[in-house]
Amino acid sequence: MDNFLFSLNATLPIFLVIVVGYVFKRTGMLGEGFINSANKFNFNVTLPCLLVTDLMSCDIRNNFQGKYLLYCFATTIICIIVIWTIAKIVIKDKTIIGEFVQGSYRGSAAVLGIALIQNIKGDSGMGPLMIVGSVPLYNAFAAIILTLEAPENDGSKPFGETLKKALIKVCKNPMIISILLGVLLSYFNIGFPIVVDKTVNMLAKITTPLALVTIGAAFEGAKALKMLKPTIVVSTIKLIIQPMIFLPIAVFMGFNSEEIIALLIMYGAPTTASSYIMSRNMNHEGTLSSSIIVLTTLMSAVTVTFWIFVLRTFNVI
Repeated sequence: MDNFLFSLNATLPIFLVIVVGYVFKRTGMLGEGFINSANKFNFNVTLPCLLVTDLMSCDIRNNFQGKYLLYCFATTIICIIVIWTIAKIVIKDKTIIGEFVQGSYRGSAAVLGIALIQNIKGDSGMGPLMIVGSVPLYNAFAAIILTLEAPENDGSKPFGETLKKALIKVCKNPMIISILLGVLLSYFNIGFPIVVDKTVNMLAKITTPLALVTIGAAFEGAKALKMLKPTIVVSTIKLIIQPMIFLPIAVFMGFNSEEIIALLIMYGAPTTASSYIMSRNMNHEGTLSSSIIVLTTLMSAVTVTFWIFVLRTFNVI
């Protein structure tokens, strides 16, 4: 019950901030201009700041554990490739493939992950290393997938031309640039001057609340209902199927309780709000992304608590 209440206290405010954005849009306080400007500001400024600060705080050199980091990398790539392949075959509406795939694997590891880990274990444990093993790949693959699966890529252009365009967009993507910068700064233990550090951190803290308000403001119930089936499928993959497959393998491989808890958050955390930011700024509608964020956030309080119960029942944690 304690874990359920904590999970609820961690996830319910996120949902309520989305509701605030929805209400303010309906009352006329927020308009389309705000939504578009906020998305661009988040994509180009605040989200890169958040990624840099998250990665800088990880201390990659001292926290490095090859086996654990390799497992995070390998399972993330497997999830992405399998989900992407199945989506390409099964989904008829090709315009939603990018959002479907991104929402299925990309959890809120940095925003909610560390808080949940601290509640369960009393400290962040392997959280920072889990972030290193997942967040860079989350964002790099999201940029690639959303570029290749953009609605304008209807197959009319040669694949080589489409791939070249995609690679150029990926190289220019603020997420990719900020990931590389954050990893380098962390590895070589380079810090910002105090003034710059405080400024970057203040901008980073804006990311999630601004994204959530924007999600609520842009949320359209009628469109969301049409996306209900893929939203439920994605939520099931994200919150149930991934932990069900990869946590037993992690236990079999002998990871300790701290590592297992961090992996639980990596696989079972709700889809991150930044997935909506990237979708909207890479020529996707964003309706499916916002629906996924809402549903996974609401359901994660129950599913994360369930997985904790299962792990404790089998004396894993």
